[in-house]
Amino acid sequence: MGILNITPDSFSDGGRFAQRDLALRHAAEMVAAGATLIDVGGESTRPGARAVSSVEELERVAPIVEAISRELDVIISVDTSTPAVIRETARLGAGLINDVRSLRRDGALDAAVATGLPVCLMHMRGEPTDMQDDPHYDNLVGEVSSFLQERMDACVAAGIAAEKIILDPGYGFAKTLEHNLSLFKHMEALLALGRPLLVGVSRKSMIGKVLDKPVDQRLYGALALAGMAMIKGARILRVHDVPETVDVVRMIAAVESAK
Repeated sequence: MGILNITPDSFSDGGRFAQRDLALRHAAEMVAAGATLIDVGGESTRPGARAVSSVEELERVAPIVEAISRELDVIISVDTSTPAVIRETARLGAGLINDVRSLRRDGALDAAVATGLPVCLMHMRGEPTDMQDDPHYDNLVGEVSSFLQERMDACVAAGIAAEKIILDPGYGFAKTLEHNLSLFKHMEALLALGRPLLVGVSRKSMIGKVLDKPVDQRLYGALALAGMAMIKGARILRVHDVPETVDVVRMIAAVESAK
């Protein structure tokens, strides 16, 4: 899954792809490099990010989703929690709703049900503005698992088929470095929930803190985690650096498929 942020303030690439032509060109490059999904987002969810209105978010992402749907053969994921954005981008060609708030925003679950699209549910406590204010867990893996199970149950009860649900542990969301490392180490435990896992750690601060690297020097750390995630059972890797990650995936797949 290649990341396409249509935002001025995302932590890694804010403002780079705000123009339609630049965004479409970057999406095309990621598809050519091997991305099978493009994740389009119009609201930054980095720690401390400001909220945007539904109108502003829709103005950012709708033209990009429409252009990608028309020009490229790829599944479009929309990184949003906003009901209006869910409904409109589904109409324009989106194939997946990727919601860091797990469809808990008012009206989001109903909107997702109405689209009939698959959804990705992510673990997070609070909001981006306050999620890193001293997060605490008594049983990290158990609490993340319970949250994801509860959100799955809510989605199924609302009318989303279980086989249309993907889960995301939410690395970097309401978690310290120690939480992120431990949750990654024990990722296999989440497979007991019975749904595919999406892992998004590309260029994140957990890499920077371990390696003492700025955001533009975290590629090798990200590739190490991508390989580990795949071996641990992740099915979707959400990344900025598609060509390099595709090499990792293909190499591991070749070994795993050998006789």
